[in-house]
Amino acid sequence: MNIKIGQGIDFHRLEKGVELWLGGVFIPSEKGSVAHSDGDVLIHAICDALLGASGLRDIGYYFPDTNPAYKNIDSKILLKKTFSLVKQEGFYVINIDSTVCLEKPKISSFIPEMRTIISAITETKPDNITIKATTTEKLGFTGREEGIIAMAVVLLSK
Repeated sequence: MNIKIGQGIDFHRLEKGVELWLGGVFIPSEKGSVAHSDGDVLIHAICDALLGASGLRDIGYYFPDTNPAYKNIDSKILLKKTFSLVKQEGFYVINIDSTVCLEKPKISSFIPEMRTIISAITETKPDNITIKATTTEKLGFTGREEGIIAMAVVLLSK
């Protein structure tokens, strides 16, 4: 059995009047992620983790923010395309473990839906997807509610 691990991280600035998307779910919020795409930091981190574990390049290589085709794109589409690349390399997901870091809003009630969406796209059970939420206790740019961070680790098998 060929097992590979990959990690991904993504950061976005938060601004009023912008939608907040996490794990493919719209989160009602005063602020949202400023990005070329829909700014879904969780999916972007998962994409990078999947690509890294597969020995492929990063999300910016496959979906550059200089390409108008990706302007305002739904990040679930990026995850589908990423997972297609991973499958072409002969891998499947054992598990995905992730963390979202932001002060507010609280996202715990949205996590079951995020797990369902991500597991369907990555062709694994929701039990194989873990999404945790934390704050930085008011420290740094996330603590000042200026930005959001997501980190992900994936385990793949061939």
